[in-house]
Amino acid sequence: MTTLSPAAADLPLTAPVNLRDLGGVPVAGGTVRPGVVLRADDLSTVDQGTADRLVADGLRAVVDLRSTFEVGLTGRGPLGREAAVTFHHVPFLADLADDGQTRPDPGSGWDQSTFGPMYLRMVEGAAPQVVTALAIVAHSPGTVAFHCAAGQDRTGVLAAALLLALGAGTDDVVAEYARTGANSAAIQQRLAPVLAPLMAQLGVDLDAAARAAVRTEFSPEPMRWLVATLTERYGDPLAPLRAAGLTDGLVARLRERLVLAPDAAPDGSDVA
Repeated sequence: MTTLSPAAADLPLTAPVNLRDLGGVPVAGGTVRPGVVLRADDLSTVDQGTADRLVADGLRAVVDLRSTFEVGLTGRGPLGREAAVTFHHVPFLADLADDGQTRPDPGSGWDQSTFGPMYLRMVEGAAPQVVTALAIVAHSPGTVAFHCAAGQDRTGVLAAALLLALGAGTDDVVAEYARTGANSAAIQQRLAPVLAPLMAQLGVDLDAAARAAVRTEFSPEPMRWLVATLTERYGDPLAPLRAAGLTDGLVARLRERLVLAPDAAPDGSDVA
């Protein structure tokens, strides 16, 4: 498998700037176990050193949430050469040029603080894909990493769904989402070579979109609005996912794999 698609062979390989372990986030009965699930910005363009380190640390599965068009730009990158890593392409959006439902409205100025309705459309419209991604996290051996391009929106929705399924409170879900804010400028700089052709596909000027996106500080409100709106609309923020196949058994498996009780060691054994 090639590192990059022929059309993007000159894209730079760089270290992720929005990669983090969900370990330690408070959930019902404890915290998320460290070293099991990672969220990230684009893993298809990571440098070889990052790829080697991730695999050495136990990475065994990658869930790519990007569209088919995005995947066609970059392929799988250096991680695609790692025999130990299994890839799962679970696009949360259709190819963006054909999808007017789950991408930011250019009329909003691509302002991150307005992204709540996009997240809601994603949960409701891509619920089967969200459940599929959760099932991969639940059943894959070793460490699982999921990513989109920026590691902010699609990745943020999946992280929120996972944390809600584990019984996290709204404040903790929102706080985890908001951690991306400190990385926003670095994310835009890292993604610029890939975003240019993507924005061209959408008929959007990249420089103008970037200026609009950073004109305000990163807001936690889109995620808070999403959880509140799902709760108000359905009584349970996970209801669309439950209707799409998020069973009690899958939730139990996620909890078995991911929840670290206060009196347990990180490997799941009791602390003497």
